[in-house]
Amino acid sequence: MGPTVDLVADLGEGFGAYSMGDDAALLEVVSSANIACGFHAGDPDIMSATVTECVRRGVSIGAHPSFPDLRGFGRRAMDLTADEVRNDVLYQFGALSAFASYHGADVVHLAPHGRLGNLVATRPDYAEAVADAAARINPDLIVLAQDGELADAAAARRLPVGIVGIADRAYEADGTLVPRSRPGAVIHDPSTIVDRTIRMVCEGLIETVSGTDLPIIADTILLHGDTPGAVQLARQVRTELERAGVTIAPLTQVLAAKVKAA
Repeated sequence: MGPTVDLVADLGEGFGAYSMGDDAALLEVVSSANIACGFHAGDPDIMSATVTECVRRGVSIGAHPSFPDLRGFGRRAMDLTADEVRNDVLYQFGALSAFASYHGADVVHLAPHGRLGNLVATRPDYAEAVADAAARINPDLIVLAQDGELADAAAARRLPVGIVGIADRAYEADGTLVPRSRPGAVIHDPSTIVDRTIRMVCEGLIETVSGTDLPIIADTILLHGDTPGAVQLARQVRTELERAGVTIAPLTQVLAAKVKAA
């Protein structure tokens, strides 16, 4: 039997009259959704509408908390304390949880967004803050993270951890992402992205910017929806994964299969 993997996209990232990406089309492809919670994007109407569509389509719901950086789309570093990070995550998770409860659903996972998502991989204080928040919210809450400090902090609290593979981003040799400020940080060639995805899932390897292969266990593949041709690429990734014998399933099923195999 081939590997099982989740496909997740960042959704609900508009604000007011502004929209970003084709959420409706991506919801036809993914098995899970990272939903913006209002700090980098999203508002009450968008959160409600996105949760409604996830419930209708059977897509698993995840919170996508960020630094309070609406103008910078959560991609700028902010000089916050660990306590502020924890409280911001709790605040955003609480907002999305209310909409999920109203629509008869649960928030299944937590996935920090943007610069916060990068920093929790390398900053122990931020990682501990986010893991503490998750553990207090729900001991069964899945934490999505790259290999690094947050994954370790969550595992230490016996939280389920889903490792994220990001096929359209360049990796450093240490497993961190190449900063967006550097040329080549974002990969645009569809065939390269598809090949990298299949290799991550089927071989457990991804090529770094230094040309070396980095071992990676990808429980979920992040499909970005805010780039040109994103929907077509997402469909192509899913088609080629299934052609390679990969089963697409929500995170809970992926992690359950992983435990069973172990």
